Amino acid sequence: MSRIIAGRAGGRRLQTPAGDRTRPTTDRVREAFFSSLAAWNGSGDGSADTHLTGLSFLDLFAGSGGVGLEAASRGAGPVVMVEADARTAQLITRNAADTGLEATVRSAKVETFLAGAAPNQRFDVVWADPPYAFSSEALEGLLAVVRDRWVLPNGVIVVERDTRSRLPEVGGCEIWTRPYGETTLVWIAPIEPDPPAESDPPPGPDPLERP
Repeated sequence: MSRIIAGRAGGRRLQTPAGDRTRPTTDRVREAFFSSLAAWNGSGDGSADTHLTGLSFLDLFAGSGGVGLEAASRGAGPVVMVEADARTAQLITRNAADTGLEATVRSAKVETFLAGAAPNQRFDVVWADPPYAFSSEALEGLLAVVRDRWVLPNGVIVVERDTRSRLPEVGGCEIWTRPYGETTLVWIAPIEPDPPAESDPPPGPDPLERP
């Protein structure tokens, strides 16, 4: 069993799939992530249930939904969670109902979901927790799609990876890491291009020149 750590559903238990179909993010890593996210949002001094108020949240490779539901408990919305395994996606829906938290659950492969129809909104925060066996090359391709189509220009992407994994390379982004033992969180923020430099306007016609 897992649980919601803080916010309006803090302490509520979550069901997790039997066996090894998912790898839940540990409470330690989840708490560290959400504390850092609240600081990034400039809301760390407020009540936990409002830390993420006003932020939309996309949870990729959602597993039992612990991270996405934690975000909803702390005020994020809308929250969308994507999980390929149909039974696990149904479990997320039950966890959302049991905790009274609002979230949309999509049962689909993450790659298929991201490559689908153009989204009608981008997200402030995109969390991704792919299997540790997910190759760095595949992850970089996925993150490029997220950067281009799913995260807001001033948003952030956070990926949970094995500390021994190669860091993903994502063009046009600032990247920093936070290690927690065998787990590292990779923070990826798009860099907004500088506006074009102002140049002198082209000279007008010479008033003495004959047309």
